[in-house]
Amino acid sequence: MPKPKAGIIYNDIKPVACQIASEIESKLVASGWDVSLTTGVGGILEYSSPDSPLCHTRIEQLVPPDFDEDMVFAIVLGGDGTVLSACRQLAPSKIPLLTVNTGHMGFLTETYVNQLPQAIDSLLAGEYEIEERSMLAVRVFRNDALLWEALCLNEMVLHREPLTSMCHFEIQIGKHAPVDIAADGIIISTPTGSTAYSLSAGGPVVTPEVPVLQLAPICPHSLASRALVFSDREVVNVFPATPNQMVMIVDGNGGCYILPEDRINITKSKYRAEFIRLKSPEFFRILREKLGWGLPHIAKPTSVELP
Repeated sequence: MPKPKAGIIYNDIKPVACQIASEIESKLVASGWDVSLTTGVGGILEYSSPDSPLCHTRIEQLVPPDFDEDMVFAIVLGGDGTVLSACRQLAPSKIPLLTVNTGHMGFLTETYVNQLPQAIDSLLAGEYEIEERSMLAVRVFRNDALLWEALCLNEMVLHREPLTSMCHFEIQIGKHAPVDIAADGIIISTPTGSTAYSLSAGGPVVTPEVPVLQLAPICPHSLASRALVFSDREVVNVFPATPNQMVMIVDGNGGCYILPEDRINITKSKYRAEFIRLKSPEFFRILREKLGWGLPHIAKPTSVELP
């Protein structure tokens, strides 16, 4: 009978993540598991440029060797950046992720280093749930030729280059008439990404299970330009409506230059990120712990009569 398979993805620039990865590997091997290790570097997106527009890796080619659909789970050690990278690497193989925070905010992580022994015990006992999160497929076309593509868990950001003027964006959502937005940039995000850059740009928080996408302008040049929430079944096409070169960033990680003749195509991906939850998912608890949302106001001091 073959051994069960597990994976470990870790941030190799953090000594604590490297040390813990080795310790987890030893524990799983001693428990009869076949373990594969890799770093989060493989999921880092490449940057293309006007001189090298085809500098990208196809979505399915980011899956590390030996990380296939027979793998029961993978443990991710790092911060949110490592989690985003791991999602791009493993979503095509449908591998659930237990995310362990060795960084700072860790909004996407499930547990902490000091809770890891109990977490692994629950993992090996099968005492967990799997929460699915939708992802986007972001593609850049020039004259119908595919230049660049990537899986996206949080958001796609298209913005002006530094020292250039405000830009115009022509956006078509599904079969609706195109709209023109004048702004420094635009953000198209998933519900998971609604608590990231989109939130800072004034967009609403969307709970993970709602099947929508969100469009948020960055510093718009109109009081009427506000965030828009729409069905994730709609296909989005973005056309630069300005002669200036722009920059596109996906998940705050990598991207490419966008020229006036380019088209950005955004669809809900057929792949989904799968997160292992050791407790029943409670999104409002995460908002309270990480962002302070919904905490009670501090009571005003009792009034004191002055002499």
